[in-house]
Amino acid sequence: MEQHRTRTPQRRQPSQVPPAPPAGLGEATAAAGYPVSVAVAPAPATGRGASGPRAGGVAPVVLALRRFPNPRLTGIGAGLFAALTMFLLACLDRLLLGASETVYGVLFLLVSALTSYWVRPADLVTAPIIVPIAFAVGVIPVAGGTGGFGGQTMAVVTALAVHAGWLYGGTLIAGLIASVRKVRQMRERQRHLVRADRAAAARRPRP
Repeated sequence: MEQHRTRTPQRRQPSQVPPAPPAGLGEATAAAGYPVSVAVAPAPATGRGASGPRAGGVAPVVLALRRFPNPRLTGIGAGLFAALTMFLLACLDRLLLGASETVYGVLFLLVSALTSYWVRPADLVTAPIIVPIAFAVGVIPVAGGTGGFGGQTMAVVTALAVHAGWLYGGTLIAGLIASVRKVRQMRERQRHLVRADRAAAARRPRP
């Protein structure tokens, strides 16, 4: 009789799955064992860089200067502005501070700077002429003359002679600001002409 041989079943070795790489940049392994590339987008930069403010930001000083009013006054408008402003400031100086000469002089310097800065470019030459007239108009309440028109006139003339330093200082400031603005205007006009010549030369057909 033949004896049936019994074959012991062999255990199958489990298929080894490669370990998954650690989380991070690189390649991730799918369930079937095929490598799959994963693109990682860079994180957006936040905050300020080491060299300065973030891109697209504006310095606070520039924002403050942009908010500052920047009218363009004609020669007559600048003259009226300077004369009325100095007269009102002189009245306030006489009521509150007893006609302080130093306060009036400092205010005159500020008004002179604003007048020469706000006058339009076509009337820059009028700034040094407007400022002394405004000083003479504003000094009337500060002079404090008595005795009618003659006494008031003599008080104004005396005040102009005594406060000649403030008068010359304000006129000099107005002249300097007007000169700087005029030079910048001439340079800007020259740059515009150069750009126009270059554009015209670029449009010309070459032989």
